[in-house]
Formats: sequence, structure tokens, C-alpha cells
Amino acid sequence: MNRFICFTTVLTALLATETVWAGGSGLNVIVVVNQNSTNSVQLGNDYCEQRGVPPQNLLRMTNWTGDSIDWTIGDFQNCLLNPLLAMVASRGLTNHAQFVLLSMDIPYRVTNGSDQNGTTSVLFYGFKTNIGVLGSCSLPNSSSNSYAYSELPFSQAPPGTASTNSFLVMMLTDTNLAGAENTLLRGVAADDSYPTQTVYLAKTSDNVRNVRFVEFDNSVFENQVVGNFAVNRIDTDSTSFTNLFGLLTGLAKYSLDANTFVPGALGDTLTSYGGFIFENSGQTPLLEFLEAGASGSYGTVIEPCNYTQKFPDPVDYFYQTRGFSLAEAYYQSVLNPYEGIFVGEPLAAPFAHPGGATWRSLTNGTVLSGQTTLSVTFTAAATNRPLARADLFVDGTFFQTMTNLPPAAGNVLSVILNGYTNNYTVPTNASLATAAAGMASALNLQSNLTQVLAFPVGDRIELQSLAINVPGSNVTMNTSSAIGSASNLTTRLTAARPVFLDTVATGYQFVTIVNSPIVGDWLQVTFIKTNTTIVTLAVTNTTAGTTVGTLAQNLVDLINATPSLQSIDGVFAGDLFDDDPYGSPEVQFFLYARTPGWPASQILAMLNTSTNLQATPTGMNPLADNVSNLRPRNHLYLSSGTNSLSVNFACDTTQLPDGWHQLTAVAYEGTSVQTQTRVTRNVQIQNTSLTATLAALPVGTNTDQLQFTVTANATNISSIELFSTGGSVGVATNQAAATFAVDATYLGLGLHPFYALVTDQAGHRYQTQTIWSIIPVITLTLTGTPPLLAWPAIPGRQYDLQSTTNLAAGFQTVTTIAATNSIIEWPISMTGTAGFYRVQLTP
Repeated sequence: MNRFICFTTVLTALLATETVWAGGSGLNVIVVVNQNSTNSVQLGNDYCEQRGVPPQNLLRMTNWTGDSIDWTIGDFQNCLLNPLLAMVASRGLTNHAQFVLLSMDIPYRVTNGSDQNGTTSVLFYGFKTNIGVLGSCSLPNSSSNSYAYSELPFSQAPPGTASTNSFLVMMLTDTNLAGAENTLLRGVAADDSYPTQTVYLAKTSDNVRNVRFVEFDNSVFENQVVGNFAVNRIDTDSTSFTNLFGLLTGLAKYSLDANTFVPGALGDTLTSYGGFIFENSGQTPLLEFLEAGASGSYGTVIEPCNYTQKFPDPVDYFYQTRGFSLAEAYYQSVLNPYEGIFVGEPLAAPFAHPGGATWRSLTNGTVLSGQTTLSVTFTAAATNRPLARADLFVDGTFFQTMTNLPPAAGNVLSVILNGYTNNYTVPTNASLATAAAGMASALNLQSNLTQVLAFPVGDRIELQSLAINVPGSNVTMNTSSAIGSASNLTTRLTAARPVFLDTVATGYQFVTIVNSPIVGDWLQVTFIKTNTTIVTLAVTNTTAGTTVGTLAQNLVDLINATPSLQSIDGVFAGDLFDDDPYGSPEVQFFLYARTPGWPASQILAMLNTSTNLQATPTGMNPLADNVSNLRPRNHLYLSSGTNSLSVNFACDTTQLPDGWHQLTAVAYEGTSVQTQTRVTRNVQIQNTSLTATLAALPVGTNTDQLQFTVTANATNISSIELFSTGGSVGVATNQAAATFAVDATYLGLGLHPFYALVTDQAGHRYQTQTIWSIIPVITLTLTGTPPLLAWPAIPGRQYDLQSTTNLAAGFQTVTTIAATNSIIEWPISMTGTAGFYRVQLTP
């Protein structure tokens, strides 16, 4: 065997392209790795590579050596929270770090005495103490998540009970590294995929765990208003599906096929121990959803009881449809998440609509100095998705806002509802949310004329028709926006559809009966049908020891067996839940109209009982407890900005070190979703004579070390600092040249950037060009006759084979090879002349 000279895989001057990112991007993510776990470090490195996370956004958690299940509140604070907050402050991430990705082998449960919370939730809004005799089955007021249902950018609506910085936190984990890597790759693949596959909201026969079914109709309705008819409610205990975009169910034990979900899907079940991901609870852990292809899931880490508030509301699928990222959609859908963990890929945004972007007169390698004007043009993805703000990031860190176009005071928004016009003038200093609230108030002042109610939700106004017998197709709406007294038109108003949409929901009345019956106790229900027919039914207890559940079941059976209630204008009873086996003489059930829609829900029902029993509701009431889901519905959306955003930005380059920098211009959709459009250039800044070079040295016998040399062009150097993934990896002082040996095992497997910052004694600074290296170092071997050059590879990745006959002349790419297995072999010719080869991983 002959061995040729081999080098660290080096990628110099990694050129960024005009890439678009949606629903947040790697710029906004902090990745936390457990430095004592090689899997955690490798997964974190791969996440940074896949999502373009800047190297300064990785935090190495160095002092946790325990397991991946539990840690105390003190360990959580000392090992994670306090270092994270210190990092955010010291590295200048306060303005833009909104997501935290916890890379496997980090505990998922925080304990404080008998109280237990999910790690992701504690980092989101602080530790919540359970109160009352029910312990973890309580619902403390302080556990409410004010971000939930807000439909606002997270930066504008962080949870009010958080005592420190708040983050949208998700764990990326599995029982093995390959499983977690697969979740990552599927999350990335979801971006801008606009899936049309079905979402199933499954009502199961498990009446303890199916309680979220009352939330199904709202999610279905909201999605249908915006034209997404893929979200469907079904009655099933099955989980045997393929190619779903989502599944919300209520089961303790289940199994899912490997191809159940397409990328970007959300899936979860309401059960006690879904968050016991590395424990044998007797229930299926949430990892089953991820291993079946979902990009995100949720489960609780302690017995929560079946509070729907502690689990995701299926409206999360509507938030995804709007374009929110997976983490944003999930956190907005859980009102009290303190006992839960969020697991998956936070940035996946299947329905986000990024625009286009172009730097004008700025190419890679352009030299800038002094005061310079930067020019960039952004184009919106659609007229109802204008671009409102543009920021400049330098080397992945927020530098300055280049322009901002909020709602302009004086703009006039007009809505014509059922022929009645309402004009609303945008006030001074309005945000989209305050303008939406103001306009909703103005619309409600005319509700007696329009027969429409308005409910503001973030930048959206939900409209509900009050005319019971008027179909939605007869409720018309037109919108327009005018400049008014403002100097420009930045505020837009659009309708989801020209006419209202009728519901597919069925009206119901929720009935509760309490106390234990004695012989002679009775229940009586009277119905007045929409044709004024009156039906009265009654059951009487004749047996001692009969439970209230049995008596109520008798009434339910009687209702469902009565012929006059079985027609389309009739009633059926169902979903009876008897709490007596759980220690309380109480029973609940639903009275349903037999036909969907608001008019059919107007059948009236009144439940009376003997004096020993108590029932709610009292009096005669329609089957319309869910009235908001029965009225015809439409949406109004407010946005701000312009469809073509041209920015000329005066940049003072003297604020930055001389040398190489990556300039990233980011424009944000002028809605609550704030989808990003990004464009990047690598430039040189030169305001002084100071320069320096960074070079990677060939790997020696110790392949656990990478070596780099930094050489300045001056002698008055005070420091040379080398940076890579996670921050500084070495400092040399008072010398013009330095050699650094970097521990490859410390950085972990993956792709890493290296750059140096040189500072002279006058305070001038120079940042070298970035070199990218892959760990492990790729070792080339020569075998066989004719000779084959071979090296280890990652299937699916591309490798550039480079060669030279003169090291001083540099390397040239011979070929680019896509790996199909774990070893690549390439035939080379033996010319009798010394040849040098190296391989680099194509980014």
C-alpha cells in the first residue's frame, strides 16, 4: 500500500449564493451541545451546517455528565440557563436569537422537589410550580403561555411570565444519532415544499384521551377559509397511514409506519407519558412520530391529567399554513406547556413564501473602504406578502436595520361588508396588531348593519356572520387600501375570500350531571325542534346503588332510540364520560344536531333533574355551545411594506475589522409571519495597511489535531485569535505569526469554519478569509493495479478530487464525485512524475 500526501479537507472562500430562508433562519438559532457527548456535538455541528448557523451561535455545555432524562433546577441553571444568557449578552445575539436547539443527550425533565417541568418549556418561560392537592394535575395561573394564539412575531409577544430572555426551544434527539439526523434532514427538506397531503385530526374511542376533538372544527374551518382543505377530522383508532402532513390523536399505545409522514409534518397524541422518551412508561413515546417521518412532536414528562390546555391545539396546522415555522406554530398552540417537551426541527416552514433578492454592484470579493453605499433589491413573493423591513448582518451577527416600513399613519383601509362601507384610518405609531384591533373595533360599531362580528388576532381579523339563515355565499366582502393623508402607501388590507364560507361543523350542547342518584331520582330532557315540534323524554332510577353514569347512559340511549329525533332536524347524544370510576360522581355528554351548520343547531334543549341531582346548563338552550365554529366565517389580513423593496444603505466600514466579511441582507415579510428573504456577499474591507493570512497545514501523524498558521504583515501585533465553531479556539499574543493546533475531538465530527482576528498595538484589526475543514480528516489511500485512490465518504454528499504536481502552484479540481456508499474509489494514472492529491467536501 502506498500513501499519497493528504490534507485536511479545506474549503476556502465558501461563497454564499442568493438563498432564501423562511420562518426564521440559522441566523436566529442558538445550538446547544453537550460537550461530553460525541453524538450531541456531531449532531449540533450538522445542524449548524444544514441551517447555516453562524459559528458564534453554538454553545458548548461542558459541565453536565449525568443522564439524558432528569436534572435538578440547580443543574439546569448552572449548566444551561446561566451560560446561555451569558453567551447571548457577550456575543451580541440579543437582537436576533429567538430559537434554541438542544442537541441530543441533554436532560428533558427539570425537577424541583416534587415539581417537574419539561426542559424546553422551562427555557421558554421559566419553571412553573404545581399547586393544590392534585399536584401535577393542577393548572397554575402562572403557567399560561401568553404567546399562545397570538399570531404575532415571537419578538413582539414573548411569554409574559418569563423571568429572563425567552426562546422558542426544541430538542433534536432520538435513541440514536442516525434517527436524530433523519429528523434534521426531513425538517430542512420541508422548507417551501407547500405540501398538499392530508392532516388527520383523529377522534379515538379512548374517551379519556380523545378530549381534543372539541378543538377540531376550528382548525378545519380556519384552514378551509384560506383554501386548505387537507385538514380533516375522522373517527378512528387506527394509526396505519402513509404520506400524511399531520396526525393529532388520543392514544396511549400505537405504532406508526416508517413512511407515515412527509417532511414538515407535526404529530402528537394526548396521553400521560409521551414525553418519557427514554423511559419505559408502558405508553408509546413521542419519538414514534419522529421515526415515522414527522418533523416535530410533543409530549409531557409527568402525569398532566387530560387538560387540553397542556397539549397542542390542532390550530397549529393553520399556523403552519400561514407560513409560521414549526416551533412558532407549536408554541402558539399550547396554552400551558410547562409539563411538556417540544422535540424536532424548529425552523421547518413548509408554507412560507420567500421572495427574491439581488445585491446591486456588489460581487464576491469586492473591496470596500470608508463610508460606502450598499444597494440591494428585494422582491415580494406575492402582492399580499409585501416586504416591510431589511436588516444587515455581518458575519452572522445583526449589524443594523437598513430600512423599515411600518403601517403609515394616515393610510385608509376600506371594507365593504354586505354593501356597507367602513373606512379606517391608520393612527400614528400603529403596529399591524394595533391597527387590526382598531379596525376590528370600527367594524363592530357597524355590526347591527352588516350583521358581521370582527375579532382581532395579531395581524388578522376573523369575521363571523350573525345572520343565522343567510348562507356564507351571500355574505360579500371587498377590501381596498388608499394612501390617505400619508406620504406613501405602506399598509395593505386583503381578504381571504370574496364571500364568507359556511361551516362543516355540527352544533352541540355540553351537558354535565353531578351527585349520586337514589331510588326515584329522574332525568328529563325536552327538545323543541326547528319545526316547533316538542319532544320530552325521561328516565327514572329504580335500583339502589345505580351511579349517575348509568342513569345518564339510560337517557342517552333513550334519546338515540327515539324515532322523532332521528330525522335530519333531530338530535343524537354521545361522547359520554363517566367520572365516577375516577372518584367523582359526575358525568358529561354531548347533545348534537344531526345536520351540520348554524341553522340546524337552533333546536332547543332543556335538561331537568330531581332535586338530588344537579345539571348544567340550566334553562332552554340551542345546541350551539360551539357557536363561533357554526357562523359563516372569513378573514381579513393586514400587512405593511412594499412589493419591491430597494435599499440604499450607508455603511461605515471603519466600524468593522479590515479583511474578509460576509454581508447578509435580510428582508422580512410585512406580516406576523415575517418570512425571511436573504442575499449574501463575501467582501473585503481595507481601511488600514494591516493584513494577515490564514493557512491550513497538512495533517501530520496526529490526526486528532488540525494545524493553522496566521501571519500578519506587521510586527506591532498585540494578539492573534483563531475562531471556529463555538467561538475562540486559540490566542497568541505579541507575535506577528502564530501556529495553532486545534483539537479535532473538541470540535467534533462535521464541517467547521476557521478564521483569525489579528489586532495590532494601535487597535487596528484584520479578519482573515475563512477556511472550512471537515472532521474527520479525509485520509487518502492508494491500492490495487491499476492504482485506485480511495477515501471514506458520506453517501449523498459530493467530493472534489484535486491534484497538483507542484505544491507551490496550488491544487486544481480533477473531478467532482457524488458518494453512493461509504467508500469512494477513483482510478489515477501513474506518469512517473510525483503527484499530490487532496479531497474536499463540497458544501
